[in-house]
Amino acid sequence: MGYGFSLGDIAFLDSAAGRAALDRVDQLTLTPASLLGDLERVRRDHGDRAAALVETVRLRRRAVVKLDGAGEWLFTDDALQQATPSVVARHRAGRLSGRTVHDVTCSIGAELAALQEFCPAVIGSDLDEIRLVMAGHNLGIAHPASRSGVGSARNMVLVRADALVPCSSAEVVIADPARRADGRRTHDPAKLQPPLPELLEAYRGRDLVVKCAPGLDFDRLGASGAPGGSRGWDGEVEVVSLDGSVREACLWSRGVAEPGVTRRATVLRSGGASWALTDAAPDEIPERVPGDWIIDPDGAIVRAGLVRHYAAKYGLWQLDPRIAYLTGDTVPAGVRGFRVLDRLAFKEKPLRAELHRRDCGPLEILTRGVDVDPDALRTRLKPRGAIPHTLVITRIGTTPTAFLCATPPAHRSDTAQPASPP
Repeated sequence: MGYGFSLGDIAFLDSAAGRAALDRVDQLTLTPASLLGDLERVRRDHGDRAAALVETVRLRRRAVVKLDGAGEWLFTDDALQQATPSVVARHRAGRLSGRTVHDVTCSIGAELAALQEFCPAVIGSDLDEIRLVMAGHNLGIAHPASRSGVGSARNMVLVRADALVPCSSAEVVIADPARRADGRRTHDPAKLQPPLPELLEAYRGRDLVVKCAPGLDFDRLGASGAPGGSRGWDGEVEVVSLDGSVREACLWSRGVAEPGVTRRATVLRSGGASWALTDAAPDEIPERVPGDWIIDPDGAIVRAGLVRHYAAKYGLWQLDPRIAYLTGDTVPAGVRGFRVLDRLAFKEKPLRAELHRRDCGPLEILTRGVDVDPDALRTRLKPRGAIPHTLVITRIGTTPTAFLCATPPAHRSDTAQPASPP
């Protein structure tokens, strides 16, 4: 849960004395091995403020890989965990460029920082007074949770307000419901905070953007956002990955969605060269025997249900219509592909013999559509050679099948994919 900050803590951290103390604490290692000793040292120098100082320095160190400018920000542990990475926030803000926007769950301000770059007027609100004051510090807005409950600077206003009670006339409302219930992560829309069905009902008829966990079952959301709906979400669902990891899904109401698009996969890279694919693209692909290569599409493509669209764009086809692995005779530029060396029945004894014959050493095991524990299987196969290989285990029809592949260079998975077909 992390340390529970008070308003007094924040006032101290935001003072000249607090900033100097943070600089001194930042000179400590604060590793698990040194933490107790470091904390005792800080407690001797700063008394009751020691825990707030140490927690802030540790959170800032974690945040620098996620948020731009995080070296000067204030956080709570939970708020940092849920904060949108700056690359993702800028992508979303870019889609809203030129509109007035109200972030009704603004927390410590990660989303607001990006919106401020693209939008002429931005409102941030939250019920959590501590997070709202932290947002004020992070964005250079003084006393956003004072007696008036309002703070402002440049094109932004912060106000303490309930997300379920509309309080502005902004063109677009953004929300990021917390994904924890009873201390545990949840994928139940009704257990989010605020509950997703109530949030969607509160802003019915308005342009709305809602950040969600990618594991949410969007097809169970009706037009009103209620679980059990038969039509699914009636706007656009965008699944976003960053540097190969699926980070979030985002619900866009029809007024802010691209016309004709109901599913979008957006693949972002910290170094740029990002791209997107939608269900408006063709999805006709041939049915053929496996090609020379196996391609595992980015997780955003898979979660958005756009595997066939991706295959059609790059001249690929599926190993099996129900499995997300793709195959082809070439690999899209910048994508990690696995060159097939052999196709075998999934039987451990012949597999072990073949791996030994090929002097297989480091063995990467990928599975999809089969109930296999890669770590346990690797132990049983006992690869002790010198040559790296990749074993792709999947199901073709009802038959478990193994493809022994050459392991591609690791750096190829980190390069960007072109936005147009080869």
